[in-house]
Amino acid sequence: MTPLPSPQQLRYLVALADLGHFGRAAVACAVTQSTLSAGIIALERQLDAAILERGPAKRPVFTPLGLELVGRARAALAALSAVAETASAARDPLTGPLRLGIIPTIGPFLLPRLMPALRRAFPRLRLWLREDLTARLAEDLQGGRLDLLLLALPAALPDLETLRIAEDPFLAALPQQHRLLQQARIPLSAMGGERMLLLEDGHCLRDQALSACGLPGAGVDGAFAATSLHTLVQMVAGGLGVTLLPRLAVAGGVLAGTSVVLRPVEAPPGQVTGRSLGLAWRARSPRAAEFRSLAPVISEAVAACLMQDRHDKMVT
Repeated sequence: MTPLPSPQQLRYLVALADLGHFGRAAVACAVTQSTLSAGIIALERQLDAAILERGPAKRPVFTPLGLELVGRARAALAALSAVAETASAARDPLTGPLRLGIIPTIGPFLLPRLMPALRRAFPRLRLWLREDLTARLAEDLQGGRLDLLLLALPAALPDLETLRIAEDPFLAALPQQHRLLQQARIPLSAMGGERMLLLEDGHCLRDQALSACGLPGAGVDGAFAATSLHTLVQMVAGGLGVTLLPRLAVAGGVLAGTSVVLRPVEAPPGQVTGRSLGLAWRARSPRAAEFRSLAPVISEAVAACLMQDRHDKMVT
């Protein structure tokens, strides 16, 4: 009978794949580099299989079999983590640590109101936050490094369960004196005829804005993509073009100190004029009931943000 790998060996394998460096992987696993290297070698001997290519390359190069084993190691570690999570959830739900991933077009604008609300509702919950793009957060969730995501939907999230919790409408953001400001409500089709300023590739808001305006991503000039909503607003204020902003970001103060003017948008029936906010967790997670119980608190925090006084540049 083939000896089974230990959880620690699997952690070494996954850390090496994620970080691509023996030293950094060893630090992440809180062991010496020689200990990690010996663990990988021992795993190869146990399985009688080559996981890494042996050659002059300084960075670890995985064999095709090694790459497959990394995927299976991730799944095995997630399953082991679920065992402990099941016991913890049954013993005392919504207490202890919860690792939440949140995207940068939500986090800065919602967290100042959400964090106090969560502390009041669940005083024994210890929330750890990670802000990143959707794709990387989804990888961390599937790899067991995060427990829950707060993001914008729709998004490509295979093997994850999602729950929509709020709607976040888009607003047209234009520089002063722009010709479209003559209209009280701006058709999304008219926005599509302007130079659209967008976030960099990888931000889900970029794809959602393109979809709302009926624009193909390949047809948009990517030379003027912004790294954040604050940068995007400054580009609009400078007269470089127009954009769509989520109402949540406007309520959170993204326009502060700028001359950007907002207008509501309109579209034909059935066309998207905003984004949905939602939660995502691993399918069949033993903590799914806990995550669903968080949804009303987060939804109320979003609603409270959106009900704040409208920005003085907003025209309805």
